[in-house]
Amino acid sequence: MREKNFKDYHLSEEITRALTVLKYNHPTEVQKEVIPKALEKFDMIVKSQTGSGKTASFAIPICEMMEWEEKKPQTLVLTPTRELAVQVREDITNIGRFKRIKAMAVYGKEPFSKQKEELKQKTHVVVGTPGRTMDHIERGTLELDKIKFLIIDEADEMLNMGFIDEVEAIIKELPKDRVTMVFSATLPKDVDNLCHQYMKNPIPIEIAADGVTTNTIEHAVIEVKEDDKISLLKDVTVVENPDSCIIFCRTKENVESVYAELENDNYTCERLHGGLDQEDRFAVMDGFKAGNFRYLVATDVAARGIDIDYVSLIINYDVPMEKEGYVHRTGRTGRAGNQGKAITFATPYEGKFLKAIERYIGFEIPAMDVPKQEVVTSGKAAFEEKISGRRVVRNNKTARINKDITKLHFSGGKKKKLRAVDFVGTISNIPGVTADDIGIITIQDNLTYVDILNGKGSIVIQAMENTTVKGKKLKVSQALK
Repeated sequence: MREKNFKDYHLSEEITRALTVLKYNHPTEVQKEVIPKALEKFDMIVKSQTGSGKTASFAIPICEMMEWEEKKPQTLVLTPTRELAVQVREDITNIGRFKRIKAMAVYGKEPFSKQKEELKQKTHVVVGTPGRTMDHIERGTLELDKIKFLIIDEADEMLNMGFIDEVEAIIKELPKDRVTMVFSATLPKDVDNLCHQYMKNPIPIEIAADGVTTNTIEHAVIEVKEDDKISLLKDVTVVENPDSCIIFCRTKENVESVYAELENDNYTCERLHGGLDQEDRFAVMDGFKAGNFRYLVATDVAARGIDIDYVSLIINYDVPMEKEGYVHRTGRTGRAGNQGKAITFATPYEGKFLKAIERYIGFEIPAMDVPKQEVVTSGKAAFEEKISGRRVVRNNKTARINKDITKLHFSGGKKKKLRAVDFVGTISNIPGVTADDIGIITIQDNLTYVDILNGKGSIVIQAMENTTVKGKKLKVSQALK
């Protein structure tokens, strides 16, 4: 039987082109199930593990079905964490790049006024955490009357974090005539009840967990005393010598002490936990994606929301207390068909947590011996050589799709009565440039950003030195970000 590919879904040329650049070649199991049903606008409850490609399973049909001309948001995606909101926004922006789909993220710890201004722009998709989304709804800055699609992502985590009441309050504000899709790694009773209360004959889709948890990930557990963990960690990293590695700790105190130890030994590493400023957390995430360092020491804040195609090793420095946490942590490796490895350090007292995890994932995690000293010694030279070199990022999707895009900054906006159509008209009249070369346009009071696609940025900058927009002479330069 021929393997399915994305052409089978008869998607628009713009979406197909983005998928090609992003190297989405064949749909994953969850994508095969969800995409055709989403395009037919069915409500769905999808039980699928992390790392199975579920974000694209809703992002692809959503981008396909957005009406570009509509100014008000047409899709609302709810996520439990800020990191995940930003990740989903990025995925939707990448997939919708050539269709000029504008997605934005709303979350706490970022100025409300900044988000309010952005929501005044044409926005197709809003991705938000429940608290900040409700805040915008109550203050009238997020208009809901054109919402046709509601996506609830990581619904089980919403429940764990106590957001279920806020999610319900948001649902009550939305138009009744909409499509609702719920995605969850597990389906607790409360989530199930919520679904059936607010959805229209939802189609249940369950993607077998074993393919995700075992086929692409090699699991192992090492028994160790608490005091010996740091030296074991150093030995394991020398022997495994990973290209990239996330080390998960239970508390931010453990993250800080492990990070300090590794930094002291000249590991290229960074840390991530809830005690850091939001800006620092995003900077660390971006740095890890860009390959600026090889080791990331993190609490579970990073177990969701990091989508990097190639994390070769996960180390659970502490056994996760929640059995679901094990799946989310280890799901950071073995993504997109790559092989991955997950090693868990377990103290003698953590046996009951380990047993609960094994019951949950449906298999016993194989025991692994502490690395022998001679093996560590013989691996030292290769380890030292790799640690001093920069990590090569094989597959940064955003960098790939942005490769030929230049963001231009124009020194005029709403106050000069400028509209998107004025910029499109002017720029598409430049010889060698067409409307297809113009991406997302963001008009603020005194400035405008325009994405120029297909490597045509320098042509536009040059031509605009002697060209006016709606009779107004504007300064134009390449935007810094």
